[in-house]
Amino acid sequence: MKTSEIDEIRRLCLLYPEVHEHIDGFGHVSFRVKDKPFVIIGETLSIKTLPATQEILIEQPGYIKAPYIGRHGWVLVEVEEVGWRVIEGMIREGYLIAAPKRLANLVQNR
Repeated sequence: MKTSEIDEIRRLCLLYPEVHEHIDGFGHVSFRVKDKPFVIIGETLSIKTLPATQEILIEQPGYIKAPYIGRHGWVLVEVEEVGWRVIEGMIREGYLIAAPKRLANLVQNR
């Protein structure tokens, strides 16, 4: 991924309460809330979705079921193909799935 894309994803993820960035031993960057990841950046962008959302998305261009973690609702997203507005919404959904109810309610009531 391009540095500018990573920077924009970082900006969007860090808008949410109690999010922190984590870099694993493979150099993958993840954004987590209460140590639960909702966005992972490796060579591609992976975002946590609900399984029903995942099924709809992978039928469209720009989305692929993520290897290994796809069974948990994760989707690989082609940034250039889907656009930033869609990615912003997906990051929000991923955060709401991963966040404890207290934090999710804070975000939903904004």
